[in-house]
Amino acid sequence: MQTTFVIETSGPGLYEFTREIANWVTGTGLCTLFIRHTSASLLIQENADPEVQTDLAAFFHRLVPPSTDPKMHYLTHTYEGPDDMPAHIKAALLPVSLQIPVSDGVLALGTWQGIYLFEHRNAPHRRQVTAHLG
Repeated sequence: MQTTFVIETSGPGLYEFTREIANWVTGTGLCTLFIRHTSASLLIQENADPEVQTDLAAFFHRLVPPSTDPKMHYLTHTYEGPDDMPAHIKAALLPVSLQIPVSDGVLALGTWQGIYLFEHRNAPHRRQVTAHLG
């Protein structure tokens, strides 16, 4: 069973879509999620305290700042904007696919775990995540 989820983003940050996946899965198997973009990532992360998402976004912004930052002077892929190459770097560091067991139609996530799309670009995007349940 396979489908594609579209997640609308409005700039950098984590966008939870656990509920959408939970409503889609059935039976028992393995749910694989794959983001079809090179400037965003997927994460399983705490969903109880929104400060976790804020802190993660701040950490990765500090780790890989925009190409206008003097520390990033070596970047050559800059014609798509100062956030583009840093977004590709973040996507190379973070997962672009996830695997989650499904038992009797329920995602086998921990109590505080949620599924997130991590948007690395400044502009709004319509991100596609392909889901496969096998």
